[in-house]
Amino acid sequence: MAETRDPENTLIMETSKGKIVIETLPGVAPLHVARVKELTREGAYDGVVFHRVISDFMAQGGDVQFGNKESSSYHPGRAGMGGSDKPDLAAEFSAERHVRGTCSMARSQSPNSANSQFFICFTDAPWLDKQYTVWGKVVEGMDIVDKFERGEPVRNPDHIISVKVEADL
Repeated sequence: MAETRDPENTLIMETSKGKIVIETLPGVAPLHVARVKELTREGAYDGVVFHRVISDFMAQGGDVQFGNKESSSYHPGRAGMGGSDKPDLAAEFSAERHVRGTCSMARSQSPNSANSQFFICFTDAPWLDKQYTVWGKVVEGMDIVDKFERGEPVRNPDHIISVKVEADL
């Protein structure tokens, strides 16, 4: 029997390479899931690039301040240094593992500095476990994530065209 998705906790992300479906984990990281859904519903992630994509590690995006290629504040050299106009979040570390397809929040050295940026793991990254907040997992489209242009920073970055909460479609 096929597992049914919860539309309120499923994100449909259209990217420059194709569609990615993310199942959020509100039982694991309620504050982070609420933030991602809030920014999603505001359209804040639409147009945002994946500015840091490292082979055999992860693809990072979500800088709504400097990473939105459709915004006048877009700054490729600063993408990855910004967040949103919302306050930073307290860490919600859990026993969830950083494995292929994991969606986790990016942050600075401070554990309580996650804001809008996130990353998707290409491979298992156990050294991140209990150090970064896991908030979701890719359930469709990891083959799309695998196609993202690589770089630190990425010269011609892939981007989010739109992301929606499935319940809103």
